[in-house]
Amino acid sequence: MAKEKVVLAYSGGLDTTVIIPWLKENYDYDVIAACIDVGQGAETDGLEEKALKTGASKYYQVDVTEEFITKYIYPTLKAGAVYESSYMLGTSMARPLIAKVLVDIAKKEGAVAICHGATGKGNDQVRFELAIKALAPELKIIAPWRIWNIQSREEEIQYCIDHGITPPVKKGDSYSRDRNIWHISHEGLELEDPSNEPNYDKMLKLGVTPQKAPDVSTKISIDFEKGIPVAVNGQKLDPVSLLKKLNELGGQNGIGIVDILENRMVGMKSRGVYETPGGTILFKAHEQLEHMTLDKDTYEYKQLLAVKFADLVYCGKWFTPLRQAISAFVDSTQEHVTGTANLVLYKGNIIPAGTTSPYSLYDADIASFTTGELYSHKDAEGFINLVGLPLKIQGMKGLTKVD
Repeated sequence: MAKEKVVLAYSGGLDTTVIIPWLKENYDYDVIAACIDVGQGAETDGLEEKALKTGASKYYQVDVTEEFITKYIYPTLKAGAVYESSYMLGTSMARPLIAKVLVDIAKKEGAVAICHGATGKGNDQVRFELAIKALAPELKIIAPWRIWNIQSREEEIQYCIDHGITPPVKKGDSYSRDRNIWHISHEGLELEDPSNEPNYDKMLKLGVTPQKAPDVSTKISIDFEKGIPVAVNGQKLDPVSLLKKLNELGGQNGIGIVDILENRMVGMKSRGVYETPGGTILFKAHEQLEHMTLDKDTYEYKQLLAVKFADLVYCGKWFTPLRQAISAFVDSTQEHVTGTANLVLYKGNIIPAGTTSPYSLYDADIASFTTGELYSHKDAEGFINLVGLPLKIQGMKGLTKVD
């Protein structure tokens, strides 16, 4: 009789390296290792041999980098969603897509369960599992960190050694990282003490600090069509090439490095350093173009929804009616977010350098200090009288308070 199957979200890192033999020891399943490529780069090299060597019966590697950009990053970019004003949701956006592909593989293989290596303290366990529940509620979910007796990365390393497996990291010598085409995150080591300055020389992977960036600025232009970036410096690029290009330019100029103390879903604060060079440029350019093409009320309401959108994505609620409804609203606001944003990159700074759009709401005849036909200064008097009427009545009644 054939064994039942479990699909493991496999990265080749310490957690999933330990999980394969652990699953074989504790469950009578065939372990199918699945690496979902969302732009990790060279990190996926050699993973098939490694997974099979450590006990997996089968290996999948699925490249969904472009889908990640077009169906997850772009909706978040158009929404202007940033969690707690700093985190650009790099890991958060990728998890629902990874879960979706894991579900596809599980259904193809006839698996009964999906296993992930997210810890019981983190956000990713929620993101993976909410997506799996939404897409395949019949599947079991195995979360080793909530079951096994291993308590630390050091114990994981010892587990590997005890089972004749070469650990993918050395004791005390590695940050816990997550990487995709949008960003890379760093946690652990000196970052666990908020009073410590990050060791950027040891840590950074996508670029340099602003202090080490060139003393010469870099001028760029980004073209958008309906809120979606389509060209850099006038050159049309596919989504993957465009983001790689901006990552390169941003990394060289020290763009997009943030040190965050954030509120996790499970109630604790955690600290991480995030590198998001290309994404930070795109957010700034998109915002710049929206300032030109959106009216005041729409932009203001969109800002309110951006906070909610970011929280939904951070909390793993991608496949929910509310997230989808907000995306539908956002898409309607992007109909005229078309044009070019010019920027200057210099030592960690992104400096606006002019914006053009065929749908610009800026009118020089109105905005100029010179009186024109479309606007009379005298009209402002009646406007102020009406807006100020409640305040005037309050003053007449002697009710105005001065702090």
